[in-house]
Order: sequence, then structure tokens, then C-alpha cells
Amino acid sequence: MEDKIKLLCDIINKSNNIVFFGGAGCSVESGIPDFRSSDGLYSKKLGKNFTPEEAVSHTFFVRHTEEFYEFYKKNLIYRNALPNDCHKALAKLEQMGKVSAIVTQNIDGLHQAAGSKNVFELHGSVLRNYCISCGEFYDVDYVLNAESIPVCKKCGYVVKPDVVLYEEGLNDNIINGAINAIRNADTLIIGGTSLAVYPAAGFINYFRGKNLVLINKTESNVEYKAQLVIHDSIGKVFAQVMKQL
Repeated sequence: MEDKIKLLCDIINKSNNIVFFGGAGCSVESGIPDFRSSDGLYSKKLGKNFTPEEAVSHTFFVRHTEEFYEFYKKNLIYRNALPNDCHKALAKLEQMGKVSAIVTQNIDGLHQAAGSKNVFELHGSVLRNYCISCGEFYDVDYVLNAESIPVCKKCGYVVKPDVVLYEEGLNDNIINGAINAIRNADTLIIGGTSLAVYPAAGFINYFRGKNLVLINKTESNVEYKAQLVIHDSIGKVFAQVMKQL
């Protein structure tokens, strides 16, 4: 492990345009559960006539809006979560001129809370909400404080989280920005994800740089492409890296 940390430090020192591509594992250490592990969100027994995956679909939002929000507010918003060593390290590396962009599948806003500026949120953010009719913006507290379904104060229509639900497409501008960042990177660090979610996982195919680094507790099917693979907690890895840089 020590040798791998030294190699990662060497890669970072020699890189000038690092892009970080992250998944749910980046936020687990902040107390936010992932989706697909054995004890993740999708494994929950709800005692309902719908599954967790169905509950975060566009169809469910439209047809069962009250139940959607009951599930959403309980399981997807973690108002007290704080950035961990992974988020803090990436923000510092951006300040140092090493990290040029973060591409994240997470919706918690913790990268920005840590201080990162150039963040492409592929699946949106729970911190942003908007009226589906007039587009009026509402923050996360407005949604949390609504007794049932949050509605727009201006026009009375339903307020929707700015997150990409199942059956919805990704934002074209975010996609293009993320792909361009990855395409131009000299180093791509993939962390906290097993690369199981598409189309986001396919974005790494645009990488043409020198160093591909994978940091995740479990294996992925692209490890054969990587110059460095570390199977460990991403927060732990970055904490050690920052002590040596």
C-alpha cells in the first residue's frame, strides 16, 4: 500500500491536468449510503408496493408524487453531511493547479462544499429544485420543510428536484463539459465507483492521457487499462497522499 501511495503522489506531481471521476464511494465516508452495495439504498426493504429503484423514477414522480417525496426526503437528502478527506483533498489539489475538473455521479453537493469550483454533476443535485411550470428556483430547505409535496409560491405547480431520475436523460451541457474535461486530461483518477452505471461510466472511454488511476474498495472491469489500482477507502488514500505532497 505504501508503494502505491508513493506512486500516486509521483503521478500527481508530474501531472498538470488531472480530472477526477467519482461515484457514491466518495460520499460514504460522509455518512451517505451508496445505492448498490449489499446494505445500500436499493437493498432496503420498504414494506411498500414499490421498490427503491421505482421510487426514484420519472414515472413514479409523476404518478405518485406524494410517495416520491416521502421516499426522497428520507433517503436521498443528508442535510448534515460534511465533506470528508476525499472532497477536501480534491479541493486542495484544484487550488494547487493539479485538478482541473471533477466529474461526479453524486447529487449531494459535497465537492462544492469542500471548495471545488469546476464540478460537473452528471446526475444533478439535491440542493437545487425548480418549479416544473415557471422554473422558479427553490433550495433544499424549501423541499425539506414542505409538509407534503412542495409547490411553487408563484404559480402553485409542483417543485421538482434538479436530479436525474430513472427514465430521464442527462443534461447535454454537463455531458459535453465532462467529456471535454476527460478528453483533455493528462491523468484521470476514478474513485469510489465500480463503473456500473451507464451512460456515465462510458465517459472514461474518452480519456487519451497518460495515467489512469483507479481507487475503489471493490474491483471494476476496466482495471486492465489502469497504470495504478488501489483497493481501499478513497478518503484514507487521499489523506495519506496529501500528507506526502
